[in-house]
Amino acid sequence: MGIADRDYQRNTSRRSGFFSQITPAVKWLLILNIGIFVLDAIIERTLGYRWLESYGAFTIQSGIQTGRVWEFITFQFLHGGFFHLLMNCLGIFFFGPWMERWWGTGKFVMFHLLCGVGGALFFALLAVTGVLPGDDLQAPLVGASAGIYGMLVGVAVISPDMRVRLLFPPVELSMRQVALGTLGISAAMILLRIGGNEGGEAGHLGGALAGYVLMRYPHLLGDRGIRIFQPKVTKPKPQPKIRPRSGLEKIRDTEVDLILDKISSHGFQSLTQEEKDLLQQASTQKQSKR
Repeated sequence: MGIADRDYQRNTSRRSGFFSQITPAVKWLLILNIGIFVLDAIIERTLGYRWLESYGAFTIQSGIQTGRVWEFITFQFLHGGFFHLLMNCLGIFFFGPWMERWWGTGKFVMFHLLCGVGGALFFALLAVTGVLPGDDLQAPLVGASAGIYGMLVGVAVISPDMRVRLLFPPVELSMRQVALGTLGISAAMILLRIGGNEGGEAGHLGGALAGYVLMRYPHLLGDRGIRIFQPKVTKPKPQPKIRPRSGLEKIRDTEVDLILDKISSHGFQSLTQEEKDLLQQASTQKQSKR
């Protein structure tokens, strides 16, 4: 099977349905967030209080001072209401597949959770330094939005000039503009004390900062990563065009298949430079034959 036979090289209109484009980890993140929200609501109706939130929401006192470190993870799967859950699920749905295809499934999950941890730490930092209003060390932080802001920054890093049309206001912006504008709004809401959710906005900024750091230094997730910020290297001189023998073409197709399988399992960032060059050459040759 050659590069043009792969599902993601075909016209996306042929796909079976809208939700067929959801990647594996994104699907499970959506299921977990929705399932935990429903379970917490059922328990609340039975016991009269939100039991899961009482043990899983992050607070400075319990998460840091008392040592309940699991709260750095569990708070990311709890939500304050249906609208909170809905907005975060939409964020995971739209930005998650980009990041999962980029990192690979396992490292994408690590990326998402670490951005959430970054959000909690930044929330704690701004609280103890007096940037956030009040000094309540028991103020809870819940929601997946810190991880989602990390995804937003990640997509803006890999595709800064991609154009997207907003629903409100109905304008077209680049991903770089969307990310900078969104983060600017969060910062303004903290500094101007508007909206009443300064703690949540601090979590958003912390998640975005963690996302940028992980994109800038991908080896922090345990591999060499893609050198997104590496200076451009001089392209090698083009070689004379020689018609390869059919046997060599078959070998090339096999190599391309192995590379595409590697992307599917571990993400584009796992490829070596030689593999990326081979994939680019195969794609160019395929297009020139059309």
